[in-house]
Amino acid sequence: MILFRRYIPVGLAAALLLAPSLAAGQGASLGELEGRQQRLEREIDELRKAVDAKQPEGRVGEVERRQGILTDEIRRLREALVLPETAELKSYYGMAPAASKVYGISRGVSIGGYGEANFNNIVSDRGTANDDFDFLRFVLYVGYKYNDWIVFNSEVEFEHGTTSDTGNGSGSVSVELAALDFLLHPMANVRAGLLLVPVGFINEVHEPPFFHGNVRPQVEQTIIPSTWRAPGFGLVGELLPGLEYRTYGLTSENAKRFDSGGIRSGRQSGNRSRADDWSWVGRLDYSIGAGTTVSGSAYVGQQGQNQEFAGEKIDALLQLYEIHAETKLYGLELRALAAVSDLGDADQISLERGQTIAENTFGWYAEVAYDVLPLLLPDTSHYLAPWFRYSRYDTQESVPDGFTRDAKRDVDVYEVGLSYKPIPQVVVKLDYRNQHNQAGSAPDEIRIGAGFVF
Repeated sequence: MILFRRYIPVGLAAALLLAPSLAAGQGASLGELEGRQQRLEREIDELRKAVDAKQPEGRVGEVERRQGILTDEIRRLREALVLPETAELKSYYGMAPAASKVYGISRGVSIGGYGEANFNNIVSDRGTANDDFDFLRFVLYVGYKYNDWIVFNSEVEFEHGTTSDTGNGSGSVSVELAALDFLLHPMANVRAGLLLVPVGFINEVHEPPFFHGNVRPQVEQTIIPSTWRAPGFGLVGELLPGLEYRTYGLTSENAKRFDSGGIRSGRQSGNRSRADDWSWVGRLDYSIGAGTTVSGSAYVGQQGQNQEFAGEKIDALLQLYEIHAETKLYGLELRALAAVSDLGDADQISLERGQTIAENTFGWYAEVAYDVLPLLLPDTSHYLAPWFRYSRYDTQESVPDGFTRDAKRDVDVYEVGLSYKPIPQVVVKLDYRNQHNQAGSAPDEIRIGAGFVF
């Protein structure tokens, strides 16, 4: 199933102001740099007035040129201290905004990160579920820019507060990204390492201020198994203005770990990954303008990894296709995504696993949000958006002959909530989730939480 980035006094002032920074190396603080810059601006202003009073022609321009040179020097010192000039966060080369900070510096180390926590209250269909308060994750991005064309980037995630067993389970520490970029040409740059699979909205950009709800959309946890990463290599670039792509060869999943919930458990995540089988993934993003982007991706490859399934070696060819789009206009935000998959040899995998593994899965969701604060407080920089999302997914849309379909895997999800951002990097979230499945056993939840990015 196949669907589809000349004055000596001026020189002396520069020497006096910059020499302490050069001598101190990395020890200067932002406050010290800002103080030096202010003193520099005062001295240049006095010099400009003196020159302007005596010989106005030509010399003021020379002073301003010198001032520009010194300002650039101070900017480079700020970057060396990993202090970006702007708080604006923007994605580059498919990386999440905070992970993209390293591309904006001249050289050296870049540090970013994010975190999120929430309280979950089960309000109906409780079953064996309990209320809980979870520090879901704290993530550090550490990057290093060697020069203008070699960049390293990494993401290390600490999940659930601790790796110790607290009686409620334990957390983990994982490397989710560790990649070298070789920036050769805007149309073709090489990327290699432990890579995030470029599918959907969330798998690459999963920082909490950039999606609604305390929990990532269910379709992008089940049909698209975020956070999905694998060792590999490939190309990234911009083919035309607004048309970006990513294409990688990656080690495949391990079909021996697939289950009735889909392919999520088959992720190898770079942990001594079996590499007998490799898969290809490709993605296109087209920015139409006016805040609208349309994207699609495909993942194709054999997942059998040279293993026997119920006495036979199989290919386990997996095809996963998704398309998604979003637009942001005058406070209105719209998102939609659809994904389907097809798995070969599902019957042999089912026999090996002792449970029904689907041949086909599907999922989709649509989401609407609106920032209402500009209507109430026109001069505010805060953000408050009510939002609604409907999701439908089935990890057992069709199953091999002779196997029984699990009705619990066919799910409808209705979610409504509020997202409040006092600043773009911090979000407070409140949401309600109502779930229905064909077996009538899905819990309803209210969650309140917060997230941040830096």
